[in-house]
This record gives sequence, C-alpha cells and structure tokens, in this order.
Amino acid sequence: MADMPIIDHDKCQQCGLCASICACGALVADEKGSVSIIEVEKCGWCTLCELVCPYGAISCPFEIVIERKPDQD
Repeated sequence: MADMPIIDHDKCQQCGLCASICACGALVADEKGSVSIIEVEKCGWCTLCELVCPYGAISCPFEIVIERKPDQD
C-alpha cells in the first residue's frame, strides 16, 4: 500500500477544510470537525489536503514527480 497523508491531530484545529477539498472522498470530518482518513483506497495522492491546511496538520510522505520523456527523433 502506498504511503498516505498523515494527520497530526495535535496541530489540527478541526476546521474541516482538508475534508471539504478532498475530491476523492478519502478524508472525512465528523460533526466536531475531527478529520480521519476513512477510504485509503480512494486517495488519489493529489496533495490538496496538505496544501490547503492552514495549520500544517497534514503532511504527505510522498513526492509527486512528473518526468518528461526526451523527444524521440
């Protein structure tokens, strides 16, 4: 299984922004705003949750690298 985003619950302020931006439905906020990764298989590794968190409570332990193939002559 690929590495998944990590939620630091000590930093999380339960704003729910990460869950609201998650187009895959992998992150869910409960009625108190506590966020959990409930659908690991759905994560598309887009890193939007990490980018939008104003508290730095989510980190993605992977790096997305786009490789460009050399032109073929």
